[in-house]
Amino acid sequence: MTFINGKGLSLASFSLVLALSLLLSSSIAFSAAEKPLQPVVITHPSFHQNQILLRTLRAIFGMRLHGWPDGHEITVYVLADGQLHDEFCQSVLKIQPYRLQRNWDRLLYSGTGQLPIFVSSEKEMKLKVAATPGGIGYLSRENLDDSVIIVHVQK
Repeated sequence: MTFINGKGLSLASFSLVLALSLLLSSSIAFSAAEKPLQPVVITHPSFHQNQILLRTLRAIFGMRLHGWPDGHEITVYVLADGQLHDEFCQSVLKIQPYRLQRNWDRLLYSGTGQLPIFVSSEKEMKLKVAATPGGIGYLSRENLDDSVIIVHVQK
């Protein structure tokens, strides 16, 4: 038995405590360095509402709602799978990404609906939504500018 600071602590126990403390300190440093994504819903500037109900947003991104109250057709833009898309599904839509994908697959294979338009980057998302009356999508907060409107989600 090895004695550390006057207390009996085996070498294996000491190694385990040291390894755990290093693991915890590195995960805390990693978490602090990595900013959490904060996706926000964006629309074309012609959209004159600053709020939308969660159930309406789910219907839009689930491709079940096709028109805005003002008569514009809704054009849905989504990012290809990735961290921002996953965070949008979980924190904004409150569903798992695989469930949304399963819904889109059902629409595609049954021939009963259309799919959203997939974009490859946040820059492309912003450009498409800003250029499409009736367009809706999402961005991380740091990529926002005046070319699109932020819509707050109500429960």
